[in-house]
Amino acid sequence: MQQAIIAAVLAFATARGLAADFNVRDYGAKGDGMTSNTAALQHAIDAAAGHAGTVVFPPGVYLTGAIFVKSGVTLKLDKGVTLLGSRNIDDYPMMPTRIAGIEMRWPAALVNVYRQENAAIVGEGTIDGDGKVFWDQYWALRKDYAPRGLRWAADYDARRPRLVQVFDSSGVKVGGGLLLRRSGFWTVHVCYSNKVTVDGVTIDNNEEGHGPSTDGIDIDSSRQVLVANADIAVNDDAVVLKSGRDADGLRVNRPTEDVVIHDVKVRFSKGGIVFGSETSGGFRNIEAYRLTFDQNTPVGILFKSAHTRGGWGENIRLHDITMTGTPVVMRVTMNWNPAYSYASIPADVKLVPEHWKVMATPVPAEQGIAHFRDVKIWNIKASGAKTAFEVAAFAQAPLQNFRFDGIDIEAKGGGYIRDAQDWQFGTTRLRLPADAPVQVGGDSRVNGLPSGTFVVSAPEKQG
Repeated sequence: MQQAIIAAVLAFATARGLAADFNVRDYGAKGDGMTSNTAALQHAIDAAAGHAGTVVFPPGVYLTGAIFVKSGVTLKLDKGVTLLGSRNIDDYPMMPTRIAGIEMRWPAALVNVYRQENAAIVGEGTIDGDGKVFWDQYWALRKDYAPRGLRWAADYDARRPRLVQVFDSSGVKVGGGLLLRRSGFWTVHVCYSNKVTVDGVTIDNNEEGHGPSTDGIDIDSSRQVLVANADIAVNDDAVVLKSGRDADGLRVNRPTEDVVIHDVKVRFSKGGIVFGSETSGGFRNIEAYRLTFDQNTPVGILFKSAHTRGGWGENIRLHDITMTGTPVVMRVTMNWNPAYSYASIPADVKLVPEHWKVMATPVPAEQGIAHFRDVKIWNIKASGAKTAFEVAAFAQAPLQNFRFDGIDIEAKGGGYIRDAQDWQFGTTRLRLPADAPVQVGGDSRVNGLPSGTFVVSAPEKQG
């Protein structure tokens, strides 16, 4: 009888062009925090898919494994509703995806939009990954791997579910007041997708200890992406743009482009607005503004790559950024974290996983160094910094045509700028100790820094 009533309501709504609501309770879901609801929630989503419907929840805590939002469906989590992730990795099916710049099979996220169109995940409810079990497993594996020269493999072998994944999809919305917390790995991963909006999210991965690699929002080889109105506390990069790693990333060769990021408050992270370290496919047409960082973000503006990554960045615009106590205002490093960045398979490993072979594939030297150019940075206000600039690339691939204006930095030291060509500073105020100016490498061309704020020194080469 109940199914007949549901069918009649759907027929009535469809006949009048109305988007029907699909209540998960009608498909057997229980919000008691103990019952596994994976099948029931998926049943409700699948039913809604045929009617461009909205999946709704009575208040409660719904324990679930991976679920997949389909084309035309809105998953609506109202205030008082929590999706609680299973602690059992078997509840997240292995699927083809890209993880940290490498295409491979990996556990699905808790909530997925996977090869779909015009879907949404919205509301003022909560998606809680309950990720500590996965964090602990990662630390245990890394403790085993690091002494064996396998630090680079730990993030790929400790398989952990992301919280929200948008993969190879278009026309997707995430936000509307969502609280995203305790992700097992990256929190929101937008990969190979276009026309994606992440607007109105609070991300908090700081409970129960240090959640490794719990990035906030990762935009990965995607285009036409908007990120807005986010409040982020994570244990890795807050908002980060990526485009592939090493030989595999160069093979895929998909840039991240046409991205706008604005009105983001970062409360805790390793980097505020970040490019890399996966740079292989390149970046273009990126704008970020009205961002705020504090002392719990070590680096405000960060570009990072490695000499096997390759790739490029151009037409990047960063402006109206406020940093209070952020230790390093701007860092550029093209030889980032060698223990993680460079894969070398030890000779005593006999059964080599396929993804290790992919990661260890050599990259020709001429293809391995990233090139960044045409970057504009303006209206930056930073106080209480330790260092203004920590900038170094490679002599054969200098950072070209960076433009600065409206810069106001108070710091304990100016730091250094090396491997920079055609850098121009407009209106710039650097409040630095007299004995700690910005040091500019002898092979760099940097114009417009205030008189007396820098000295010339010999360039220092990276390894």
